[in-house]
Amino acid sequence: MSNWLSALLEIIKITVPALIVFFTVYYLMKTYLDKQYQLRVLEFRQNQSNTTIPARLQAYERLSLFCERIAIPSLMLRLREDGQSNALLRMAMLLAIQQEFEYNITQQVYVSDQLWQIIKLSRDNTVMDINGLYEQVDPKGPSKELATVLLTQNEGQSANALNTALLAIKKEASILM
Repeated sequence: MSNWLSALLEIIKITVPALIVFFTVYYLMKTYLDKQYQLRVLEFRQNQSNTTIPARLQAYERLSLFCERIAIPSLMLRLREDGQSNALLRMAMLLAIQQEFEYNITQQVYVSDQLWQIIKLSRDNTVMDINGLYEQVDPKGPSKELATVLLTQNEGQSANALNTALLAIKKEASILM
């Protein structure tokens, strides 16, 4: 029995230090690998941030330009021609607004849902203004008549939907800075 006990003690003398070394190496390797993983995640997020921030800023720029381009005075400068009827001016304005919107529709990916809703509401409000004031003029009359009504109405609105949209764009963009 003493041989058996001495053999057991020899096995314990060898096993205990081996287990201590094993668990120490395991703990050190696990800690090292966890730190490496955290560094990789941090690098990935930083690279992702460096990529998305410029794209988001460009989206804010494009949406600001969209608001400026669909503003009634801007539409008048680009679209109104001599000899044009009210009906043709209205159609040209509505078509230009729709084309501008379609051109910028992908920007919704880079902005908040709330801002995108504000942009859509400002577009819809501009379309409603054009259609509402168009009903007050003769469709076959000269486009100068519709232009005058639209510009007069626009001057009377100090805080229209497009200005609200521009302020919302600036506010959201300032968060990135």
